[in-house]
Amino acid sequence: MSALDRPVARLRAQDLTLAYGETAVVDRLSLEVPTGRITSLVGPNGSGKSTLLKGLARLLQPAGGAAYLDDGPIHRMNTRHVAREVSVLAQRGEAPDGLTVRELLSYGRFPHRNFLGFANRNDEQTIERALDIAGVTHLADRPIGGLSGGQRQLAWIAMTLAQDAPILLLDEPTTFLDMAHQLEVLDLLQQLQVEHHRTIVLVLHDINLAARYSHRLVALHAGTIRYQGSPEEVMTPAMLGDVFAVEASILHDDVHNCPYCIPLRPLRD
Repeated sequence: MSALDRPVARLRAQDLTLAYGETAVVDRLSLEVPTGRITSLVGPNGSGKSTLLKGLARLLQPAGGAAYLDDGPIHRMNTRHVAREVSVLAQRGEAPDGLTVRELLSYGRFPHRNFLGFANRNDEQTIERALDIAGVTHLADRPIGGLSGGQRQLAWIAMTLAQDAPILLLDEPTTFLDMAHQLEVLDLLQQLQVEHHRTIVLVLHDINLAARYSHRLVALHAGTIRYQGSPEEVMTPAMLGDVFAVEASILHDDVHNCPYCIPLRPLRD
């Protein structure tokens, strides 16, 4: 694909600095998120992955630079407009006591409702479809507080699907999930990208799953981008040593046509 044929990035960051108090966690970072593709943010704990996702999602005000949605600074945009375009799964969702799964999903429909806020038939159909896609229809009338950690995570994922936004930002969507459910969730996201051309940004700790499911990897360290590109370009012994401080071997997964790493030992200074 030539530069002229490449779709314009709807979501990007330019010289973005994000801080908690006086401490900068992301430092003058610039990034273009490929439209209609899956991008995974990888890196060690404290590298700025979740903070960057919050900045892209307008959940954290920039200390410098900006995140842009369609060339406008996202933090200056109308909340309802942003919610129609960008759906966010935070690392730890909180819901009021007694709220059922179906009621949780109804919150995802608020950006699409009229000024009176009433649900319509399309809202109901979208909620039912999201419940089915996430595999939680049988949990629809159960309170969120009574679910296991994995069930609760699937319910929150279903809510992001009910929002029906073209851009999905998900912070560790496989948290609390066993291996089978991790693959189901990532297969679902891959299906949304392929069949519905969703733009998806993930924070993932498992770099092998990130390489398997992503078109692009962005490796962060100390709030800056150290490597970015296709999994084949990024997943190298040099990157793993530099970013993760591990010595590793890189093999090729012939089934999924992607690289995967075998960690050998930590690197010590």
